[in-house]
Amino acid sequence: MRHPGRPRVCAVGEAVEIAPRDPDPSADYGWSIARAPAGSTAAVDPDAAVQWFEPDRPGRYRLRLRTPETTHELTVRAFDEGLSPDGDEATGPPAYSGDAGDDHDALAGKVAGDDPDGTGASGGSGLPTDAGGDPEGAADRPRVHLETAVTDEAVVIEADVRPRGRSAGRDADRAGDADGATAAAPRVEFLIDDRDDLSTAAATVDGRTLTIPRERLGARARVYAVPVTDDAYGVTDAVDVRRARAGGDARDGDSDLDGDSNRNGDSDRNAGSDLDGDRNADADGDAFEVDRPFDPPSWALDTRIYEVYVRTFDDSEAAGSHLDAVRERLGELEELGVDTLWLTPVLEHDGAPHGYNITDFFSVAADLGGREAYEALVDAAHDRGMRVLFDLVCNHSAREHPFFEDAYGNPDSPYRSWYEWDEGGEPGTYFDWERIANFDFSSLAVRRHLLDAVDEWAPLVDGFRCDMAWAVPNGFWTEVHDRVKARDAEFLLLDETIPYIPDFQAGLFDMHFDSTTAFALREVGDGNRAAEGVLEAVEERRRVGFPEHASFMLYHENHDEPRYLASYGDAAALAAAGALATLPGAPMVYAGQELGQLGRRDRIDRSAPREDLREHYRRLLALRDERPALAHRAALSRVEYAVRDGDPRSVVAFRREAVAEGDGSDDDGRSGDAVVVVLNFAEETARVRVDAPATATDLVTGERVAADGPGSGTEPAAGDEASAAAAGDDGDGDDDGAGVAVAVDDVVVLPVRR
Repeated sequence: MRHPGRPRVCAVGEAVEIAPRDPDPSADYGWSIARAPAGSTAAVDPDAAVQWFEPDRPGRYRLRLRTPETTHELTVRAFDEGLSPDGDEATGPPAYSGDAGDDHDALAGKVAGDDPDGTGASGGSGLPTDAGGDPEGAADRPRVHLETAVTDEAVVIEADVRPRGRSAGRDADRAGDADGATAAAPRVEFLIDDRDDLSTAAATVDGRTLTIPRERLGARARVYAVPVTDDAYGVTDAVDVRRARAGGDARDGDSDLDGDSNRNGDSDRNAGSDLDGDRNADADGDAFEVDRPFDPPSWALDTRIYEVYVRTFDDSEAAGSHLDAVRERLGELEELGVDTLWLTPVLEHDGAPHGYNITDFFSVAADLGGREAYEALVDAAHDRGMRVLFDLVCNHSAREHPFFEDAYGNPDSPYRSWYEWDEGGEPGTYFDWERIANFDFSSLAVRRHLLDAVDEWAPLVDGFRCDMAWAVPNGFWTEVHDRVKARDAEFLLLDETIPYIPDFQAGLFDMHFDSTTAFALREVGDGNRAAEGVLEAVEERRRVGFPEHASFMLYHENHDEPRYLASYGDAAALAAAGALATLPGAPMVYAGQELGQLGRRDRIDRSAPREDLREHYRRLLALRDERPALAHRAALSRVEYAVRDGDPRSVVAFRREAVAEGDGSDDDGRSGDAVVVVLNFAEETARVRVDAPATATDLVTGERVAADGPGSGTEPAAGDEASAAAAGDDGDGDDDGAGVAVAVDDVVVLPVRR
C-alpha cells in the first residue's frame, strides 16, 4: 500500500484527516503516534484506517501507519493555536493539506525584511500593485512562492515571501501596529517530504534560501515552504526535484507522485512539465529536473471556458442525442472564441435534468447518448484543439443509487457504512436536499470506489470540475490531485467552492471559482455597490492569502445563478462581459449567455439569438486571446480617472500590463504591452477622463471613442494608433499627451503608448 501522502500542516485546535492512499477496503490498517511534542496528550484510534487527528501542542508529530505489508511515517506540523486562520474566508474545512519536515527547527528561517513597500514586482495572479505599495487592507495571511536554481554544486531553493519587511497582521497598517511599532517580518519554514531519502542535516537554510548539495540528493526531493507571521500561517508552496541518470528521464522508475508505481502502469509527466526549466547534468552524467507541482497547467491560465448544460443545450431529437447536439455545434463555439468545454454531469442519474444526483459512477447516461456519444464528442473537441472538463461529483450519490437503496433502513447492508446517517436513520445531506445522500469518507470502500471512478474518466478528458469541493475532505482531494497529475501533469483541477478557499491552492486544485468577483459583479449590476467593487474583489484574492501562482475562473452566471441579463439589463450585462474578458482570470461563458438567453436552465432559444451580444462576446474573447496585456498573469493596477458625464458609481477604470517573467529573454516582445480598460454599468453613456497615456481607439470595436473633438465614434484611419503614438496625441482634443477622455457605453479597451 502507498504512503499516506504529504506531511500535513495545521494549527493547534485544527484537525487533519489521515488515511492510507490507494486503499484496499479488505485490508487491515492502524495508526499510532511515534513521536509528539512534550506535554502532548493527543491521541489516535489505533484501529481506524481513516480518522481526524487534532494536535494539542505546537510542534512536530510523527504518526505511524501500519499496513499489511509495511509501516509508513507521516509528519504533522502544528503551529500555535493563535496562527489558525480562524475559519473565515481565508480557510477551508479543518483538513489542511500542508507539509512538514523531519526537524522543523533545523529548517526554519527568518525572512529578511528587504522590501519596504511590501509589494515587489507586479503580476502573479493578477493582484493589484502600484508604485505606492499595497492597497488599503493589507493581507491577513502571508504568501510564498518558491524559485529553484540548479548549480554545479547544489540545488538552491529561494522562498519569495509576501508581504516582505512589514507586518501582515490583521490590526497593523503599513508602518506597523497602532503604537507605531513595526511587527516582525514574515518567516518561512522549509519542510522536507517524509517519503524522500533526504535528511534535514543535508540541507542548509540561510534566511529564505535552502541549499542542498548535489551529492546529498537521492532520487527525489520534495521541498515545501510555509510562510508564517505573528498572526497566521499561509498557504504551502512546493518544488519537486528529481535525479535522472545519463540518457534517462528524471521520472524513470518513479512514475507516481507518491513515489510508488501507478496503478495503471503509465505516466505522462515528462520534461515539458518542468516549470522551472532546470535540467542540469553533473560530472557523473546525472541530471536534475524541477517541477512546481502546485502550479496550474500552463494552458489553463488563458483558456476561455464554456459551460454546457447538456440536457437543454440544443434539440437532441434532431441531432440524435444531447451529446451529439453539442458535438454538432462545436464549430459555432470555436467561432465564438472558447477553447474549453465544461459539461455538466454526464453519468447515469435519477432523472433530475442537472445530472448531479448520480446512480452509476461508471456509465454515461443513456438519455445523453451513452459512452460512445460522449467519447465522440470529446474526440471532436480535441480535433478542434478544444479541451473538455468532466464534472466530477464525489460528495454524494443519488438516493436512487442501488447502494443507497440497499443501505437505507438496513443496518446489516454492506453499504450502510458508505453513507452518513443522522440519529433518526435518515441520510446526511446539505441544505435539506432530499434526493441525495452524503458519502462517509471514513469508509475505505467509498474512497476506493471514487478513486476508481477518477481512474475511469481522467484518461478521456483534460480536467475535472470538482462539484461541492468544500464538502469533501482535503486529504481525499490531495490524493486525487497527485493521482491525476502522475498520469498527466497538465490535467486541470477546478474547484467549485463558495467562497473560495486559499488553502485549496496547496496541492488540491489548480483553479478556483472566483465567486467573490462574481458576487461583486452582481452587486454592481444591482446598484448596491460602486463599480470599483470589482477591483476590490480581485484584491481580495491577495488579502485572504492566495499566492501569486494561484489561478481563477471568472464568471457572473452559471446553472445555479439567475441570468445576469435578465436580472440587471443590457447595459450592465455588456459591461460585465467586458469585466470577464479583461480582469485577471480565465473567463467562463454559460451556454446561452452570449445569445441573450433569459432562463437559467431552459432550453436555449435559438430562433432569435442576440447577434449583437454574440458579436460583443466574440470580440472580447478574441481580444483577450490576442492581447498580452489581458493575459491571466499580466499585472493589474488602478489608474486615476474622473467621470465628466454619467453616473460615477457605475464606472471603473484600470490598467493591465504584460510583465516579463524571469529575465524577460523569452517573452517575444509581449512584456510592455499595456491597455486601459473602462467599464460603464449604467444605461447612459459616460464621458470619462483617464490619467494614462492611452490612445482613444477602442480595441474591442476598432472605433474612435474620443469624448471631444472631431472623429469621435468614427472608424480610424489606417495606422491611426501608430501615428497618434508618434505624435504624442491621445486623440481627446487635449494637447498634454498624458491622459485621454473617452465616451463609454459599456466597455472600452484602450492601447497605452509605449
